[in-house]
Amino acid sequence: MADTTETARLLPWTSPDGKPCLLVGDGTGYVSRIADTMEEAQLCLAAELIEEAWRVLGERTWTSGELHLLAVQLTESLADVHRVAESQGARLPHPDDEGDGGPQLPAEAFG
Repeated sequence: MADTTETARLLPWTSPDGKPCLLVGDGTGYVSRIADTMEEAQLCLAAELIEEAWRVLGERTWTSGELHLLAVQLTESLADVHRVAESQGARLPHPDDEGDGGPQLPAEAFG
């Protein structure tokens, strides 16, 4: 039998007034797929921005305006990546949840 437990998911966008948007569901619907696609795009953009930042900083020929723009873009990207991490982390199974929570360490590992 399929698990029909519904949880609230933090979406990778905010409302027009800047409030968090949440989706309640099992994670298989249309809006969930759009959110997955958007999160993937945000993470790819962050990776590209990191490469660009290393290039710009490595050249050591930047202006204060270029550094300011880079800082703004990195901050925006960091906020997006933080939201993705919060959203995905909230959907991970917790150790005290029932069911298979992934691999378990043997008791001997704790000395």
